[in-house]
Amino acid sequence: MNLTRIFSFYIACLTVTAVASATVAAGPGDIKSEAIAQAESLKPLIDEIAVELWQISEIALKESRSAELLIAKLRAAEFQVETPIAGMETAFIATYGSGSPVIGILAEYDALPGVGNQALPKRAARTDGVTAGHGCGHNLFGAASVGGAIALKEVLQRNNLSGTVKLFGTPAEEIVVGKVLMAQAGVFDGLDGVIDWHPSIETEVKNQAGRAMNNFEVEFFGQAAHGAFDPWNGRSALDAVELMNYGVNMMREHIKPSARIHYVIPNGGDAPNVVPEYAKVWYFVRDFNREEVGKYYQRILKIAEGAALATETSHRVKLVTGVHEYLLNRPLQEAMQINLELVGTPDFDETEQQFAHTLQNETGKEEKGYDEELQPLQAEPEPQEGGSTDSAEASWIAPTVSFSVTTAANGVPWHSWATTACHGTTAGRKGALVAARAIAAMGIDMLTRPELLQAARKFHDQATGGKPYVSPLASENTTTAK
Repeated sequence: MNLTRIFSFYIACLTVTAVASATVAAGPGDIKSEAIAQAESLKPLIDEIAVELWQISEIALKESRSAELLIAKLRAAEFQVETPIAGMETAFIATYGSGSPVIGILAEYDALPGVGNQALPKRAARTDGVTAGHGCGHNLFGAASVGGAIALKEVLQRNNLSGTVKLFGTPAEEIVVGKVLMAQAGVFDGLDGVIDWHPSIETEVKNQAGRAMNNFEVEFFGQAAHGAFDPWNGRSALDAVELMNYGVNMMREHIKPSARIHYVIPNGGDAPNVVPEYAKVWYFVRDFNREEVGKYYQRILKIAEGAALATETSHRVKLVTGVHEYLLNRPLQEAMQINLELVGTPDFDETEQQFAHTLQNETGKEEKGYDEELQPLQAEPEPQEGGSTDSAEASWIAPTVSFSVTTAANGVPWHSWATTACHGTTAGRKGALVAARAIAAMGIDMLTRPELLQAARKFHDQATGGKPYVSPLASENTTTAK
């Protein structure tokens, strides 16, 4: 798939952009202005959800209270809620309306382990003992997505419009699982368009695809023995893990610069004087597309097999999850850029900017404060970088657009106590409100402009070659054993 060629083809078709500009530029009495104002009126609700999710801070697949909070707010707003979904107790679908078009909004709410902090510009453990934290801002993600969905529902109801709004409660994004299982179960089938957003250090439309990834575990099984008395009777599973890791690290010389391979050892034995009969290593392998990830994955499986043979142990491989790179959609990107220009960026006050400066000083970063600019949408996709997201799976099933809003101080380490602190402040919540307004505006475009969705579907079909979605869990061996 050549996205640059596809984008160049699309840019030659200027009519969609012209129509989008004309529609968005309509007067203050139009339905989009009504939706944006409705989202603005939900600020108390959005703030309440954001604060409570930040306080709860539940990690992947344990977000029971977080999911219950969002479900309660959506049910109170007359959404019909289905849960559990795809075998996950903390996943749900909230639906309002009927008929076409069917618009999906993604909501995340899982926290990260070990990055909990008070909402202060310094390292300060929470006094309630909670060690997890929203270092990725999913408290704001969930709050804004729910707020945007409710705003759309109110406008649909008041104006007697046809169409369906679906809010997808998607757990476990931090371990790249929730949307993968939901996609595999067909949850996103039948959607005409999807809106996705994420907290960030900048406000912009997503224009780079990130990386595809495989997340897998390798377990080794040996024979325990006394480490000093009779080690010759033992077969060390830890030796197998270490030999495998050495082999993978030797392999790094022979992989492309775009690839990323990283691992941890969750279990390496119980005591030094016992030859470990069990050990486990956990790997992430990434590259720009599924094909390259699959090649490296297969090579690493051979290394694991070799390590087992060399140490006279047995092994088992479990593919925990896998994701595609994000599939960008130019018609929706351009419409979203116009909507972000319409709703504006967060306006941070002096106290909030001082918080950011203090935090940047604390983390050794340049004191730039919070970024208040809207980044331009470049004519071509930007170079792929960064990590992976399970939101990519939705993008390969239905035309999807993603954007980010400034919620954290510029330059501070992401997935850290510093971003957790930012996402517990008024500044973070200002970003969530902007996101809710943008979701409402983009939702109206999708619900009322069939020509936009037609262009988006055409672009999507060309990018995928019209091929049906295949889950990474189905396209790779999920388990092997020796």
